Amino acid sequence: QVQLVESGGGLVQAGGSLRLSCAASLRSFSSYTMGWFRQAPGKERDIVARISRSGGSTYYADSVKGRFTISRDNAKNAVYLQMNSLKPEDTGVYYCAARYSRVITSEYDYWGQGTQVTVSS
Repeated sequence: QVQLVESGGGLVQAGGSLRLSCAASLRSFSSYTMGWFRQAPGKERDIVARISRSGGSTYYADSVKGRFTISRDNAKNAVYLQMNSLKPEDTGVYYCAARYSRVITSEYDYWGQGTQVTVSS
């Protein structure tokens, strides 16, 4: 059974940092594009960052460019999100997701249960 388990969330003051981790029990982890999504209170879930299968290509939402860094370790079946200079608007539940298709607009196949990040002002 496929599982994506996020960890590393918590409460932090504005300007602080957090590092999220996602452990994936995926066979052929390196065959999946991995993404981090965020759902703020009362809002839809939006993509924050995405990393290609090899880790050689990344995408960031404009709101987090220059502050967040996505990375992966295919040997450990893990993906990470380093979040610096956090702002109150970064508050939300952060989800890890895996997509097998190479088509960017395709749905993600697997999702974690999410980890809460709260940034106080």
